[in-house]
Amino acid sequence: MFGRVLVIVVLAVAGWAIVARSSSGAGHEQVYVVRPADTLWSIASRHYAGDPRDAIWRLERRNGLHGAVISPGERLVLP
Repeated sequence: MFGRVLVIVVLAVAGWAIVARSSSGAGHEQVYVVRPADTLWSIASRHYAGDPRDAIWRLERRNGLHGAVISPGERLVLP
């Protein structure tokens, strides 16, 4: 009995591994060029739903920022 269950599980996992493919749900990274008077807060509010503080943290981390200072013309990758 255990052998049959094991064979079925192994076949199911093998079938899933063959059929599984990578997800394109994440999409391509979007680059945002900072404009005059932009702040991380304004960028986060425009491009992300929910609490802007979480989006600001993700922007800082993704772009290697060490604070909230950004300059016009700077390119930011939107995670």
